[in-house]
Amino acid sequence: MPYSPCATPSTTDFSYRVNLSARACIHTHYLGEAVPAVAPDLAPNCLALYLGCTGVEMPGTVWCRPCIGRPEEARFAFDPDNFYWRFSLGLGREQKRLGQGKFLLQFPDLIEGLDTLAAMRSTEELLADLIERPAWVHTCLRQITDCYFHYYDLLYDLIRDEVGGSIFWLWAPGRMAKFQCDFSAMISPAMFAEFMAPVLSEMCQRVSYPIYHWDGPGAIPHHDHLLAIPGLKMLQWTPGAGAEPPGHRRWWPLYHKTIEAGKKVFIAIQDLEALRELKGEFGPLLQQFYLGFGASSPAQAEEALDLAQV
Repeated sequence: MPYSPCATPSTTDFSYRVNLSARACIHTHYLGEAVPAVAPDLAPNCLALYLGCTGVEMPGTVWCRPCIGRPEEARFAFDPDNFYWRFSLGLGREQKRLGQGKFLLQFPDLIEGLDTLAAMRSTEELLADLIERPAWVHTCLRQITDCYFHYYDLLYDLIRDEVGGSIFWLWAPGRMAKFQCDFSAMISPAMFAEFMAPVLSEMCQRVSYPIYHWDGPGAIPHHDHLLAIPGLKMLQWTPGAGAEPPGHRRWWPLYHKTIEAGKKVFIAIQDLEALRELKGEFGPLLQQFYLGFGASSPAQAEEALDLAQV
C-alpha cells in the first residue's frame, strides 16, 4: 500500500487550537499542530477480522461477514496465524520502514465492545441477544476486551515513536486509542449503561489518551453516560448523514455540556464562517476543541490559524 500524501493529519496535544491541511495539486502541506500518518488498515473493525470474520470488499466499501451463527459457537482468542492479522502486521512493519523521518504509523481501526460483537454476530441477532441472553453478551464483551488489548499492545509496540507517542487521528505522548459504539443508536440509555459503559470505563483506564467517536443523533441519549466515564478525555462528534454539520449551532449545547464536564471536543469545521461563529460562541473555551479544517490554499489555512487563536 503506497503512502498517501493526504494521510490524516494529527495533533500534537489534546489541548489544541486548530489543525489544517492545505492542498495544492498532488502536494499536501500540513499547517498548525499536525503530522502526516498512515495506518495498516483493512476496514473499520479490524478486530472482528482478526477474531474470525471474513472481509467482504465491494467498490467503495468493505464490511465484515458475521462468523457467530449460534451463541455456543462464539470463540474469542488471539490467533497469530490469522490471515488479516498477519497482513496488518506485515503491512505496518513495511510502512514503518518506509516512513522513517517522513510520516508516523497510525493504529488500524480495531473497534471494540458491542460494535465488534455486532460485526461477528450480526446486528439483528445481537439486538435479540441483549434481551434473550444478556449473560452471554457480557461474557462475550469480557473476552473481546481481553483480545482487544492483546492486539493493541502488540500494535503499540510497533507503532510508538521515540517518546512513546501514538496516533489514531490525533497524536498523543503515550498510549492513545479511539473507542466507539455506533451500535448504541439502536439501544436505550439503560442498555448502554449495562452493557457498554463498563467496557468503556475499563478501556479508558488502560490507555492514557482515549477519545470516543460519538456518531449521530441516535447516540445523543448516551451523552450523560459518556461524560461520567472518568478516564475519557475527548468526544469526537460526527452528526451523521443528513444532519447539520459539526460547526452548526444546533450542536453547541452538546459542546458546552462536554467542556463543563471536563472533557474536550473534536469536530470538523466546514468553512471559515463556521469557525468564526464557533469562536464567537466559545471564546477562550475554543482551546478545549480539536478542530479539523481542510483549506483550499495556504493563504486560507493561515487565515484559519489566525482566526482560531484565542
